[in-house]
Amino acid sequence: PNDDAAALQMQTMALIGRIKYLNRVANTATRQKKETTAEARQEMDQSHLGLQNLLYEKRHLEREIEKCRQFASIYQDVPLHSLDEFKVLAPEEARSPDVLADEHQLMLNRLSFELAERQRLDQKKKELIKQKEELLKESKAKAATMDSVKALIDSLIKAAVDAQKKVDDLVAPIQNQMITS
Repeated sequence: PNDDAAALQMQTMALIGRIKYLNRVANTATRQKKETTAEARQEMDQSHLGLQNLLYEKRHLEREIEKCRQFASIYQDVPLHSLDEFKVLAPEEARSPDVLADEHQLMLNRLSFELAERQRLDQKKKELIKQKEELLKESKAKAATMDSVKALIDSLIKAAVDAQKKVDDLVAPIQNQMITS
């Protein structure tokens, strides 16, 4: 009976030792799983935060793109040469096949061509205005000369009329004498 009790106690101690060992292994495994889970959770939270940031940035960029699309810039109101006129009038490098294929570059070239044309026409307008002013000045000078010549002719006519009257006044008595004699 004593041997059985000692053997039972030994067996119990071995089982308790085994239970303690398994408990430590379970606690270690639990701690490792908690750490792994915490790391995975932190990584997932970082990924989620990154995703939220990207979604926010995407929404922001979409709003900015929409604002840009809604933006009515002045170039839309600028009357441009039609595309056919542009192809005929613009320099070759501004209307090359590469440019015609790129809508953005084509619009830039059309705007640039329109600016150059307007500057050229503005310069021509200034030259014509200057020429007009010179012609008006010349015309006024000629008109003033004509007015002075007209005044001179009028005074000559008046002097001639006065001289004719005096001659008539002098000649009339002589003619009357000749007629009576």
